[in-house]
Amino acid sequence: MLDRAIETGVAPRYIVFRDALTGEELLREDVTGDYYERYGAPYIVAHRSDLHRLLMEECAKLGVTLHNDVRVARTENLEVDGRAVARATADDGRGFEADAIVAADGIKSVVRAQLSADQPVGSEYVAYRGALPISRIKHSGDMEAVVVWMGPECHLVQYPLRQGELFNTVAVYRSPSFAAGRLVHEGDAELREAYRGCVPEVQAALDNLSHVQRWPMFDRVPIENWVDGNIALAGDAAHPMLQYLAQGACQTLEDAAALEAISARTVFADAEHHDASQWNAVFREYNAVRQPRTARIQTTARVWGESWHLTGPVERTVRNMLWQSADEHGIWDHTDWLYGEQDYTTAQADGERIAASAAG
Repeated sequence: MLDRAIETGVAPRYIVFRDALTGEELLREDVTGDYYERYGAPYIVAHRSDLHRLLMEECAKLGVTLHNDVRVARTENLEVDGRAVARATADDGRGFEADAIVAADGIKSVVRAQLSADQPVGSEYVAYRGALPISRIKHSGDMEAVVVWMGPECHLVQYPLRQGELFNTVAVYRSPSFAAGRLVHEGDAELREAYRGCVPEVQAALDNLSHVQRWPMFDRVPIENWVDGNIALAGDAAHPMLQYLAQGACQTLEDAAALEAISARTVFADAEHHDASQWNAVFREYNAVRQPRTARIQTTARVWGESWHLTGPVERTVRNMLWQSADEHGIWDHTDWLYGEQDYTTAQADGERIAASAAG
């Protein structure tokens, strides 16, 4: 699907970081050329609805059926006629049975609540977003780049979408009203105040936002176990993260890649004789492969956001100096762990050990 993803998105030439108070450029990272060769794929930005549409169209080709307006109330593992069955029961009483269930039901996951008592954690930051036709943009910035303006307790991101037809602006700031427990839209005054000290370019870009809705930013602490029998968590249900590394959707796609690689070697190695009982071993290995990586990204995203939002002049000066001094070697040191090729079966031995332990 990569070619289609490129067609519906934008492959920027640069990722640029700037100081929102001074306008100073701190780093311009070329994500073409050497970057492409090192990581084996282009850096793409895409509208989420375009990505959803692409995935849905490909699923339909495979015979996947989408049931709209269904809320799963609970899941359970059963034995029916001597075989393992996973069942999802909707709040309207309907039941859906399969060999296995992958629960990608988001940060408020019903299925995660069956595994863990943890709750979403409020960051005190909120986001305003606006993806507008390019003709309506009052300040578009660099059309070849993803531009991040870093300010005290705020930042602003700008980049083109959909082959340049749209321009996306995201403003994220620490919200006193969110910190006080109010999640709903509070009007423009708080938003404008958060960027009052920023350069005119940043303040003007606030006009590109939709001021009707804001998104309070939550994540969760990493949990070790995502698996209950033939039921497993994926995506934000397993590892919800703050947006500072732009990895929420990416890590969900990696979950899918890991499940594909592990199940292809086990459950579907002999498609005519696959056994539903194998799914627990698949999920245990998947858990062992994916949990440490996503936990690192979750915790790093928090730290990354804190570094963007430093308030003191000394702290900001040191941060800016570090960003400005980053050379190519320094950049690779910071990006290889995130963008480098992943082996989705490196925990095979651990997965087999876990499965054997569970069976014993």
